[in-house]
Amino acid sequence: MIETIAEILAAHATGRAPAETVRGVYHRIAAHGDPAIFITLVPEAEAVAAAEALAASGPAGKPLYGVPFAVKDNIDAAGVQTTAACPAFARTPETSATVVQKLLAAGAILIGKTNLDQFATGLAGVRSPYGVPRNALNAELVPGGSSSGSAVAVAAGLVPFSLGTDTAGSGRVPAALNGIVGLKPSLGLVSTHGVLPACRTLDCVSIFALDVTDALTVLQVAAAFDAADPYSRPVALGAASAPPPKMRIAIPRECDLTFFGDKLAADAFTRDCQRLRELGATLVEIDFEPFHAVARLLYEGPWVAERYAAIKPLILANPDALHPITRKIIEGALKQTAVGTFEAKYKLAALRRATEAAWKGIDAIVVPTIPTIYTLADLATEPVIFNSYLGTYTNFVNLLDLCAIAVPSGARGDGMPSSLTLIGAAGQDAHLASIARAIQAHANQPMGATGRRLLPLAALPVRAAAPQIELAVVGAHLSGMPLNRELLDLSATFLRTAATVADYRLFALPGMQPPKPGLLRVASGAGHEIAVEVWSLSPAAFGLFVSAIPAPFGIGTLALGDGTAVKGFLCEAEALKSARDVSEF
Repeated sequence: MIETIAEILAAHATGRAPAETVRGVYHRIAAHGDPAIFITLVPEAEAVAAAEALAASGPAGKPLYGVPFAVKDNIDAAGVQTTAACPAFARTPETSATVVQKLLAAGAILIGKTNLDQFATGLAGVRSPYGVPRNALNAELVPGGSSSGSAVAVAAGLVPFSLGTDTAGSGRVPAALNGIVGLKPSLGLVSTHGVLPACRTLDCVSIFALDVTDALTVLQVAAAFDAADPYSRPVALGAASAPPPKMRIAIPRECDLTFFGDKLAADAFTRDCQRLRELGATLVEIDFEPFHAVARLLYEGPWVAERYAAIKPLILANPDALHPITRKIIEGALKQTAVGTFEAKYKLAALRRATEAAWKGIDAIVVPTIPTIYTLADLATEPVIFNSYLGTYTNFVNLLDLCAIAVPSGARGDGMPSSLTLIGAAGQDAHLASIARAIQAHANQPMGATGRRLLPLAALPVRAAAPQIELAVVGAHLSGMPLNRELLDLSATFLRTAATVADYRLFALPGMQPPKPGLLRVASGAGHEIAVEVWSLSPAAFGLFVSAIPAPFGIGTLALGDGTAVKGFLCEAEALKSARDVSEF
């Protein structure tokens, strides 16, 4: 029987050998009998030997001690062939991708490399010379892609978690089609060093798991800044807790929803929204057309050229090695121009600005993960258009630098699971997981094809939280700004973006290096709403931080527009007499 990560760790802590756990994985793989799930399996004897060596060193410092996992075959694992589902591309790397190294160092045991849409190009999971993995719930349906094998391996109960990749939805669409969790991290949070790019500026490594808690456990191990990855960046992961008691969830307006004639999908989303209300959420409809426009831009714009760049030597030397549809899509890059690329970037910037209003005062945006489901026969008759329809609610996320998590949320009228995707700003990964965990527990759906359901306590663990002090920052301490490192060095946790009430003004202080603004409280209603970030620090870290604050700054109590009050930066009025008022910005 498949176990969650938490159950495996508990079994190992009470005496079960990791080697026994690994042997169980190979037994389940043989019994399941689907050779299209894995492109390469680590020999059982080799995996068992790794488990025995792990046991000899003990579990100390290994948060994934003895937990088996699989990785998509566009992610390098030392000594194991990487094919990206193209035999002509196959090579055997000497070193593992950074994310695989981190998981192995945490005690996880690699089982094998999973099948995918060739070169991670596709959302249906049917473009591979290694066959099509069977959908774990219904063999007549597409498995979803491009991370088809990774999703099916988890949903079928073969491994408790796996890695995929996600550029346009490859870590979410197959999760929805197989009834499991698909976590797409913030861009740069998990290193892509050692991952074959699809669109290098948009790619991220995703996580498939049976439940949200497991997915977050893996993310906490995998997340780290990696100087070897030019697109890695320090992103505060934060900590998951119970969801906010008064959630405000944004959903698309009814006129912006499309299910391509699938009434069961439309009805399921309506029921899922009602379940959100049962959890205490207030649903707010937003104009979703700017998000749809960004989604269209991904495939109509120049980003396909990144796919061409990733495999240029192969496609020039041996174009017939590619799947015909994959080749047609990637060779579309040859029609792109430098001028068109910049025009698309300008359009994206304008659309990003158009989406900003949707985020005001909400905890997350929620969409259906997929608008409909397709059979293998459907894709055989219409392989391109139906594939693109699957990305209706996923394609825009990475282009807008957002994070997301797909979670089972109920059931359709035909018994297939429904799935919601929660979307948030970069750095909101743990916050989204908090909400997703409550959704999955409330839905009480079987986890994939395992027949197992979440235990209520496993879904919403109660953890004693260490005392924390919330601090609102502006200016040079914001994420990505010169002094943000002062927070990160004190292990501060990013919580959320917010804004003050309209009782403050912000001034650009002269002569400051790096440039710093000063925040001043004024008469009620005589100021502006000033954007801030809210971070949390331990009392000791807060004390160290405050002790280093130079004049003319100090820490006071800021009133935020959401009705809360937190500690935050204020500036002495005397220092602002010759400063420029920049509140309007």
